[in-house]
Amino acid sequence: MTETARPTAHARLARAKLNYALHVTGQRADGYHLIDSLAVFPAIGDRVGLGPRGSAPGLTLSGRFAADLVPSGDPSGDASADNLVTAAARRLASHLDRDADVALELKKTLPVASGIGGGSADAAATLRLLRDLWGPDLDDETLAGLAADLGADVPMCLLSKPVRVEGIGEILTPLERFPAHAVVMANPGIAVSTPDVFKGLTTKDNPPLPALPEDGFGDLDALCAWLKATRNDLERPARGIAPEVDGMLAALGGCAGAMLARMSGSGATCFAIFATLTEAQAAEQALHAAHPGWWVAAAPVERIGAFAG
Repeated sequence: MTETARPTAHARLARAKLNYALHVTGQRADGYHLIDSLAVFPAIGDRVGLGPRGSAPGLTLSGRFAADLVPSGDPSGDASADNLVTAAARRLASHLDRDADVALELKKTLPVASGIGGGSADAAATLRLLRDLWGPDLDDETLAGLAADLGADVPMCLLSKPVRVEGIGEILTPLERFPAHAVVMANPGIAVSTPDVFKGLTTKDNPPLPALPEDGFGDLDALCAWLKATRNDLERPARGIAPEVDGMLAALGGCAGAMLARMSGSGATCFAIFATLTEAQAAEQALHAAHPGWWVAAAPVERIGAFAG
């Protein structure tokens, strides 16, 4: 089961990232694409924690998708050399001028290369966990700078709250109000290469997001109405690589109570928005029954800010 529990003193939840809207607005001379996105972080994800006292330094993997993180496909193999968890530990240790040796555990329950920020979220959770252990006085702004060194999506995953994301991912504007609701995510078990999806874009200077309400979204109907005037510019090229996206969008959109279905990031994970967790969980069960080979998970999205009434 995908991890949804609250963080403990020795572990942090690496929340999944969903791009409710993603417009590609340009490309810099260095090749980085410019985006304008609304990103949301449901209460579900991988878990990064400390190993038992006395454990040897390094990274221990577990979870449904652990084997996808090592070239051998063996979750007991060494993933430390090419993993954002250990990269985050090294980056923070370097900043604090200390030894990076630490025993870490990653429970990998989100699919890999799936457009929901799994690796970036793992890195962000590692920074939060080890900041508390190694440098509790380190301020959020400095930690965000270290996050940016690890990848364009890591700063937003460090925030893990509804946020407008611009530039290459470094310009973050948190939303003041955001309504509680729920989502169902689905992935057919196909890894999609983000660079390949961007290469498939025919137009890279698309219009930005429409204006967001200054004080955020007052209710779910307002959010969904705004989302219907947006898009994910990566959806079309992703469909060329993974035609299964079409079937997932149709299946998610056909669930009772689904208010909007869309692909996240560069795919292939797709999601649908529901008013309540009960509706989302019913859709999750129906999709599991109809598509037993898919990864499917329901999760809540918490309310942000004060609401009248």
